[in-house]
This record gives sequence, structure tokens and C-alpha cells, in this order.
Amino acid sequence: MYPFELTRAKTVADAAAALAKSGGKALAGGQSLVGAMKLRLAQPGTLVDLSGVAELKGIRKEGEALVIGAMTRHAEIAASAAVKSAIPALAAVAHGIGDRQVRNMGTIGGALANNDPAADWPAAVLALNATVQTNKRRIAADDFFKGMYETALAADEIIVAVSFPVPKKAAYCKFPNPASRFALTGVFVAQSGAGVRVAVTGAAPAVFRAKALEDALAKNFTADAAKAVKIDAGGLSGDLHASPEYRAHLIPVLAARAVAAAG
Repeated sequence: MYPFELTRAKTVADAAAALAKSGGKALAGGQSLVGAMKLRLAQPGTLVDLSGVAELKGIRKEGEALVIGAMTRHAEIAASAAVKSAIPALAAVAHGIGDRQVRNMGTIGGALANNDPAADWPAAVLALNATVQTNKRRIAADDFFKGMYETALAADEIIVAVSFPVPKKAAYCKFPNPASRFALTGVFVAQSGAGVRVAVTGAAPAVFRAKALEDALAKNFTADAAKAVKIDAGGLSGDLHASPEYRAHLIPVLAARAVAAAG
């Protein structure tokens, strides 16, 4: 690990000022960043610790939306009665992330800012048409994810919270890597008054919406309708775990399971 300076922020304003001044990195749960630093794959000169910023934590209901603070940990979301009542699919997503250590340290804001191509939260945010709230603006889910480990966030911009509209039905199903529990492929399906949205993670360089599945499920929200969709393997990822063709096969299978779980 390369040497670095640690700054502990007390407010969002303090954290933003420190990031703008130092050009460093925000430290949320550290489950991805610290690992990269240990391997010398990341070399931030300054880390701005967000763990002491109280305004970034918590879960609350605002009208027809569930708002989750960026520094809320996965384990807190998984155990939250408010989440289980409003959008139980989010509690299920949180419960399926990594192991207990990861869930007790990792945060939803950190996961979204990192935007790992196999992470679970991007699929939930995109499928539920959530809004990412930062210290500067509100970013629609369709505009937030830009590519592999790339988001719309500016260097000194901090995620404050995520606002999830409460859907009629929603569920997430993934084929996990047995070691990391990252999604080899994962599919989040959501049905709302505005229609059906389907987001896929783990199958490409970044999370994406599956238009063919959305169209099929808008006409007939059943597992059989999802299974009947054929996904083109072009543009999907291939590695030692799965070929693009295998991931293309998994997408409608997992979508069907998610529809069945949604009820």
C-alpha cells in the first residue's frame, strides 16, 4: 500500500471541501477501495473518511418513495423493517451481498460510486428508476451509470442518499460467484404504474436495461413470458467463469425467477 493522508469529515460540506482541495478519494465502507490500495491498484494521496457524517446515514419514507442514506450499511438495509415493508426486494439485495463482514462495513453509497460491473445495487437502482441525490444535484438512474467503474459523479461530488419509488412488484435474482457472491449475472425486475423495468448486472461492462424483457413483461408479467425472450450475446462479458452465450442464457432464466418471486 502506498502512503496516504486520512481526513475525517464531520459534515458533507467538510468532505466536499477536502475532496476539492486534495483531489483525493472519499472513503465509505472501504470494502473495494482499501482492497485496491493494498494491491497498489489505487493510489489516492488523501482519503476523506465519511463514517462520521451523520447526515449521510438512515432510512426514511418520503411520500411514495423510500430514501436510504449513502452511508447506510448493507446489513442495516437487510434488517430494516421500513425497507421490508416498502420494498422487500431491497432487503433481499442487501442480504445477498458478500459475507457478514462486507455487509457490516459496506455501504450503498460506496457501492454505487464504485459501480463494479458485477455489483448488486446498480441493478436495483436502475430497475426501480431511483434517483441518486448528491451534495450538488439529483441524478436519474438512467443517467448515473456511464460504464465500467464509471459514473456521472464529479471528482468532488458526494452521494448523499438514494430515493427509491415504491413499486407494485419487484424482485432480484442472481447467479452468484461462489467465492465473492458478486453476480455472475443478476436480474432485477420491477413493475410500477409507469411500466416494467428490467436491469441486468454482472453480464456486461456495466449495468444495463434489458429492453426485450421489458417489452415482453409489459404485455404479460409472467415467468413464462420472461423465459421466452432470447437475449443476444453480443456485447456481453466472457471470462473464466462464464461465456457471453452462457450469460445470455442466464438473463431470461433469472428474470423468470425474479418475476415468480415478485408474485
